[in-house]
Amino acid sequence: MTPADLPTDAALLAAAEALGARLQAGHHRLVTAESCTGGWIAKAVTDVAGCSGWFDCGMAAYSYEAKQALLGVRPQTLETHGAVSRETAIEMVSGALANSGGTIAVAVTGIAGPGGGTDDKPVGSVWIAWKLRGGYPRATLFRFDGGREAVRRQTVAAALAGLGEMLDHAAKDIRPSA
Repeated sequence: MTPADLPTDAALLAAAEALGARLQAGHHRLVTAESCTGGWIAKAVTDVAGCSGWFDCGMAAYSYEAKQALLGVRPQTLETHGAVSRETAIEMVSGALANSGGTIAVAVTGIAGPGGGTDDKPVGSVWIAWKLRGGYPRATLFRFDGGREAVRRQTVAAALAGLGEMLDHAAKDIRPSA
């Protein structure tokens, strides 16, 4: 991916503004649980004026201990699957909802680089999970290209887009059938 292809700050702000309008209209409150982005998703949404009407809180949890204490990730999950795994992302997103006043959550865990990658989990591997309170979590593995900032920037964009998709699916589920 070239720098010209990366989501710009303006594009992230536009995505956050559009998402915020949808969250506000649906009476949702967003919570974020972030590892590899270190709070960048929360920063993107709090750049939107009026976000206090739809943003509950954000948790940046890098260490195993923080993931366990703040998000309820089980030690066995971290020992068996590691921090960068579907299982951990799902426990993070579920814990974010359980430990907040949010109604919709996103969680991210990945390897932004430049080091830390392995053959099984190369740099750019990011799990993102989304969940509506009372619903089932959804998690997707992304393989982003580029350096540390590029991986993190793409993660923020994908996290915001996935929240919109979650709202789309929720809207379909509550529409009366014809």
